[in-house]
Amino acid sequence: MGQNNGTQVKISREKKTNRHSAEYRHRNKAKLQTMKTSSLVAEAVWSEIESTRSVTEHQLSVLHFLFGKNFEKATGIVDQRGVRRISGEQSGRTVFQVMGESRRKEEYLCFAGHYCACYSFFYDIVNKGEQLCCKHQLAARLAASIGACVDVKVSDEELALLLCKI
Repeated sequence: MGQNNGTQVKISREKKTNRHSAEYRHRNKAKLQTMKTSSLVAEAVWSEIESTRSVTEHQLSVLHFLFGKNFEKATGIVDQRGVRRISGEQSGRTVFQVMGESRRKEEYLCFAGHYCACYSFFYDIVNKGEQLCCKHQLAARLAASIGACVDVKVSDEELALLLCKI
């Protein structure tokens, strides 16, 4: 009888594990769908801003709704003229250098839509998948969209050396 009881406990645990796995997959699927939808809405708003080179209160509120505190911090960085667009003179290739908020005033290299060298990018976006992008990416995108970047031209060799630091 003891053996049968142990088997029932094992089967019960397996059912519980399978149920939790299904719930986990369902939550992740819903989370991914929400992230996709948010990303599509954000892209539509960014396209509008880029086409007019200005931003309306409505667009600001939509971006704030989508990105929350990260967007607030990004607007502060843009207001402080903390976004440099570094371009290779011959190739035209660009990377953004965005100032941080810490007392050390670190600067992060980033590609607005794809990558940032900051800790938050790796922790919140790559590792946990909780955000679409970090404040530095948002600042770079906003500054580029409204023409608020500090433009810096460098040789392609200098740009390559800068990119080697990523």
